Amino acid sequence: MNRRVAKQASALRRWHVLPPAALVAALLLFILFHKSTTQSPPTSAPKPEQTATQPKPTAAGWPARIALVSGDGIDGLRDGPSAQARWSDPWGIAIDAHGAMYVADAGGSNRIRRIASDGVVSTLAGGREGFADGVGAAAMFHTPSGLALDKAGNLYVADTGNHAIRKVTPQGAVTTLAGTGTAGWRDGPAAQAQFNGPIGVAVDAAGKVYVADTYNDLIRVIDLDGMVTTLAGGDAPGYADGIGAAAGFDTPCALAVDAAGTLWVADTGNGAIRRIARDDKVDTFARATMLGDKVLLRRPLSLALTDDGYLYVGDMAQGRVLQFAPDAQMAVLAGARDGERFVRPAGIALVAAGGLRLTDAASHRVHELVPAATTPGVPSPQSIGPAADAPPPDTDGRWPVRPQNVRHEIVGTVGEARGAYHGDALDHLHDGLDIHNNVGASVLAIADAKVEDPLPVWGVGELREGLSIEALSYIHMRVGRNLKDEALDPARFQLLRDAAGALERVRVRRGTRFSAGDVLGTTNAMAHVHLTWGDWGYTRNALALGFRDFVDHVPPRIDGVQIEDADGKAFAQKRRGRLVVPRDARGVAIVVEAWDQADGNEARRRLGLHSLGYRLLDKDGRPAPGFEQPRMTLVFDRIPADSAATKVAYAANSGITVYGSAATRFRYVVTNTVRDGNFATGSWRTDQLPAGDYTVRIIASDYAGNVASRGRDLPIALMEPADIAPPKPARKTPHAKNSNR
Repeated sequence: MNRRVAKQASALRRWHVLPPAALVAALLLFILFHKSTTQSPPTSAPKPEQTATQPKPTAAGWPARIALVSGDGIDGLRDGPSAQARWSDPWGIAIDAHGAMYVADAGGSNRIRRIASDGVVSTLAGGREGFADGVGAAAMFHTPSGLALDKAGNLYVADTGNHAIRKVTPQGAVTTLAGTGTAGWRDGPAAQAQFNGPIGVAVDAAGKVYVADTYNDLIRVIDLDGMVTTLAGGDAPGYADGIGAAAGFDTPCALAVDAAGTLWVADTGNGAIRRIARDDKVDTFARATMLGDKVLLRRPLSLALTDDGYLYVGDMAQGRVLQFAPDAQMAVLAGARDGERFVRPAGIALVAAGGLRLTDAASHRVHELVPAATTPGVPSPQSIGPAADAPPPDTDGRWPVRPQNVRHEIVGTVGEARGAYHGDALDHLHDGLDIHNNVGASVLAIADAKVEDPLPVWGVGELREGLSIEALSYIHMRVGRNLKDEALDPARFQLLRDAAGALERVRVRRGTRFSAGDVLGTTNAMAHVHLTWGDWGYTRNALALGFRDFVDHVPPRIDGVQIEDADGKAFAQKRRGRLVVPRDARGVAIVVEAWDQADGNEARRRLGLHSLGYRLLDKDGRPAPGFEQPRMTLVFDRIPADSAATKVAYAANSGITVYGSAATRFRYVVTNTVRDGNFATGSWRTDQLPAGDYTVRIIASDYAGNVASRGRDLPIALMEPADIAPPKPARKTPHAKNSNR
């Protein structure tokens, strides 16, 4: 019997194989319900007043203030007061009737942890990574993800790496509710049923447990009698509304069930929110939701439902928390501003008094979102995202190509201008290192690590194809396969093909482990490995990983400095060998053309710089007023999430040859700012200095600290407009007589 037929049979068993007493009870309930809904209440009956126990109506688009509950942004494991506690991969979150929070902490922790109402963090169950029932530390989990609480206070855990659903009592006793510990698909008695990397779980008022069977692309249910059946989903990832097996999901990651029994699904791979009615009919509530020209619902990862039908969604593609009203109207509650984006909002739970609790898994933090009358544009005061001083992964200086312990050529650095193949040479900022590697050569892991993202592979078959493992991403390769698209390691890389045998996608489950030196794939036609450290919006300079034998003693080279007006036209008039700049000029930009090299690189190789700035010196070489310290405006340590930063950092005619530029040119606008993950346009206010002779000095440095010393100074004459003579018209050259006439 194939999977689809078995699922249909399983669904029929759920609805038709009922004991007689259950059928009688169901009939009586139907009669009572029909009678209650057809009889009209007396017209004089007063409306019930809202009591203290009834939840307040949900406000649409309420202003949210982000605050920190626990975690310092550094991967680790530490119990104790919330301010000192550390988290590894906090995912699912649930809150009990007494206000205690429970968090499934995966990564290197593999524990179910508790945050008491007084803020103290403790471990309820779990310890070493493994698969074992028991009490407290005797129990073992493997990448616990989604959590759900029943009325009795029992926790249900989607134990992703063990392909099982676990139950944890309030006392920390752990048992296996369903699953064998082996990946697969099988309905039937709980002890024999199989799942494939389940990530989401929910429980209804009656105690039935629903499972997002993530890598089977199915929604399953564990009934009160322990029977596991398939509720909806097809034989492969897909997108389709319909009933039962006719519906299609793609990597579903979260579930929520409402009071009416409707099951809500974060259909992560499809970028959609789906619903499953009590008759097993699947429909789509929202998909690829837009705000203006931006797609805001792209990778829904977490869900929470209010009693009055409002839905909260954590979307990891944009790092935002969205609110959907019952009519599907959407509002952005958090993450809309730079510096306030979450990395992986993996779990959301409602607080009885109002507000939300949220786990930002890749930032190793637990947050709260509380209603507050904030001023628009004023950022929340608490820390968000991974800590800026978090230690790098333990790479021991390895390179991602063979041999791993010797120097290789770096052909691209962090912060360089990069284009798109549609022709825009300033499409985005380069967020990693490019390391030369021959086409078809192996790409190797540089550190022991565990896959945390449920969708860690992207762009299959494209030049941008890559794989994310914890904080490191390896790009421009055939993930998990060789030049012939054959799997290198079928146990860790699942190759999905269409009916004709063509490769459609490569899957790597959340919880999969890799060791340093493991082969991750082979280099594609880009002929280099792009290595990124950090997630979108929080990428850090990968040179800080420290590669063996890499040295850089070559200072950057400055090819030119020019000053431009608000229209981008360079000032050209000179007096006494100095460039004339009017004191009343507005929107003045200082543009620097510069590039770098590293020891051992080819002579033709031009690399971008790490940091640039400027200062003004008076005629005696002393800092001019307001320029006592250099203005270091461009520092490529953390790349902003918004690609608009590219045209802020770079002037026109910048770009590299692979995107159509005739030559690699980096023309930096040092009067603008791009640093610390933020960016802003700026200008030099020429009217803030008195007229006179000055020198514009450029500070241009590479990551190793080498500073350009040649071409850094531009002598200028800052003059009042009345003192600037108009440029003389060019003399006309008489035409030479034609001697052949």
